[in-house]
Amino acid sequence: MTKLSRIALLGTAALLAAPAGAAQGAGALPEGVTPAMIEAGGKLFTGPALCAACHGPQGKGAVGPNLTDTLWLHSSGTYEEIVRQITDGVPQSKAKGGIMMPPRGGSTISDEQVRAVAAYVWSLSHTGK
Repeated sequence: MTKLSRIALLGTAALLAAPAGAAQGAGALPEGVTPAMIEAGGKLFTGPALCAACHGPQGKGAVGPNLTDTLWLHSSGTYEEIVRQITDGVPQSKAKGGIMMPPRGGSTISDEQVRAVAAYVWSLSHTGK
């Protein structure tokens, strides 16, 4: 076996041994997320989803927290956790700044749109956006 073959084999073994939900590599998207979803989510974020009202137009924070860093206040920042947080909101009793996030950010976006916004939010803090 050549040195290059051994390196490839070790890399494959490491990927197979990685736990489910492990951090994804640069450019890797969560299962079911597409670049088109991220783009649609960005338009929703600054429009009808009402996210930019609290998180700012680039998601860097305003009344709500910064979404572009790697600090997650209510989860570990996986795509599915972001979907759940957008869907359920954050009650005032758990909000770090004392200001609640209503379910769906107070908007009437659909489940599909929630998933698109979550894809966009996920992309803000992960490499390979």
